Amino acid sequence: MNYRELGNTGLKVSEVSFGTWAIGGSWGKTSDSESLKALEFAMDQGVNFFDTADVYGDGHSEELLAKATKGKEDKIHIATKFCRQGDIFAPENYSYETVRAYCEDSLRRLNREAIDLYQVHCPATEIVKEGQVFEVLDRLQREGKIRHYGVSVETVEEGLICLENPNVKSLQVIFNIFRQKPLEVLFPEAQKKGVGILVRLPLASGLLTGKYTFDHVFEEDDHRNFNENGAAFNVGETFAGLGFKKGVELSDQLKWIAEGRQSMASAALRWILDQKEVTCIIPGFRNQRQVADNLKASTTKPFSKEEKAQLQSFYHEKVMDYIRGPY
Repeated sequence: MNYRELGNTGLKVSEVSFGTWAIGGSWGKTSDSESLKALEFAMDQGVNFFDTADVYGDGHSEELLAKATKGKEDKIHIATKFCRQGDIFAPENYSYETVRAYCEDSLRRLNREAIDLYQVHCPATEIVKEGQVFEVLDRLQREGKIRHYGVSVETVEEGLICLENPNVKSLQVIFNIFRQKPLEVLFPEAQKKGVGILVRLPLASGLLTGKYTFDHVFEEDDHRNFNENGAAFNVGETFAGLGFKKGVELSDQLKWIAEGRQSMASAALRWILDQKEVTCIIPGFRNQRQVADNLKASTTKPFSKEEKAQLQSFYHEKVMDYIRGPY
C-alpha cells in the first residue's frame, strides 16, 4: 500500500481508502457479516483510513467501523460527517449546541475519544460563506473532540470558499473521468494551501466499471434507482450528475482505458491517483471482492501524457455538457 500526506495534518493515509455509504444503506441489500469481513480484509492489506457519516444507515456505518477497528483506534483513521440530519439551509443546524450533539453521537457510535477528521456534509453554499460553522469546529477542536476538520462539497465554488479558512484541512469532492472540473482551479489552489483532497464517487456510482447495460434495473432502496434525477438529494451524487443511459453510452466509449491494465475500474481509479493533488480515493464496497478489486488501482499502470490529454478532450467534448446540477 502507498500512503500520502493528508494536507498538512501530519496524517499519512492509504491512497486507496474506502467510503462506507454502501454498507450503511441506500445501495441495495447489505450484510453486516460481509461488511465486517471486507473491512478486516482492507485493513489487512494496509488500508488505514475510512470515511463515513452520521446519516449512513442512521449511524449504522459508524457502528460497523467501531466493531471493525476495536483495538486499532491508534492505527486506523476515521473521517465522519455531520449536518444532514437537520435542515442544511438553517443556521441553527450549525450552532455549537447542535454540532456538539452531532459530534458526541458520532463519538459514541464510533466508540472513540476524538474524531480524526470531522467534515461538514455538503452544506448549503451560504453556510460556508457565512463561516460560523468553522468557529464551532475550532471550538470542538480546542475541546479535544475532533483532531482536524474539513468539508465535503458539491461544487468548485464551495471548495474555493472553504479554502479561504486556514483551519480547513481537507476537501471531499466528486471527481472522476466524467467529472474533471476540479482539476482546473480547485486542485492547484488546495495544493498551494496544503489542503488534502478526498475523492468520492471515483467510479461515478459504478458507471466506470463498464459493467452496466441500458436495461439494468437497480433495487428500489438503491439511490441509483431513486435519485438518478436528484429527487432525494443533489443529482451530482448519483452517476456524477449524468443520466444513467447517457452514462452507460459514455462508459462504453471508455473501454479502451482497460487495455494493458487489470480492468476498466482499476484504470478509472488509477487515473485519479495519477493526479498529484489527490490524497486518496474513497470508493464504496459491500464485500471483500469489491475491496480487492478497488485495491488493484495502486498497482495498475499509470496513464501516459497522451492518454491523459485524450481523456481531457473526451470530457470537454463529450461529457461536460450532459452533467446536470451545479458543479
